[in-house]
Amino acid sequence: MFSFLQPVKSISTKELADLSEKNSRIIDVRTPQEYRAGHIKQALNVPLAKIDTYRGKKEEVVYVICQSGMRSKQAAKQLKKNGYEVINVRGGMNQWSGKKVGGR
Repeated sequence: MFSFLQPVKSISTKELADLSEKNSRIIDVRTPQEYRAGHIKQALNVPLAKIDTYRGKKEEVVYVICQSGMRSKQAAKQLKKNGYEVINVRGGMNQWSGKKVGGR
């Protein structure tokens, strides 16, 4: 069975907001500048260009978010290829209505 050939699962920002209280591992793949402008509190900033440097627990589900959902989809595919259980967040920070840290 070739799991890397299966599409990456995705959820909405609303579904992520419901989960984010449960200490989920969220990776924000936007640039450091975008991240500083406002991000989800527990999100870890790992820009898309450096996604291969991510070393999290393989048994932990990883939620990937960006600004609109395009970069996170690419990052999710790469993380899945690297053996992580990944879920892409559709709509990205553009759709996020929950609390943000940083920014103005």
